[in-house]
Amino acid sequence: MRPSLSAAGNGCDHAAMESFWSTLKTEALQPNDFQTHQQARLAIFDDIETFDNPKRLHSALGYQSPVAFERKRGYE
Repeated sequence: MRPSLSAAGNGCDHAAMESFWSTLKTEALQPNDFQTHQQARLAIFDDIETFDNPKRLHSALGYQSPVAFERKRGYE
């Protein structure tokens, strides 16, 4: 096991996840008023599986979608 490369409170190691959570909150969660936990879970699943993974281009993946990135490398 290797420890984190940055000091506590420094988000540089986790920049990709911080960006993901920020985008998810902005696009999938804030515009909605969920009545149940299940509604929120379904909205998150829908956002990730129908837009983020197959369509959104990610700079960390060479401006490809995660699906295209994995397909190119034979992960599917």
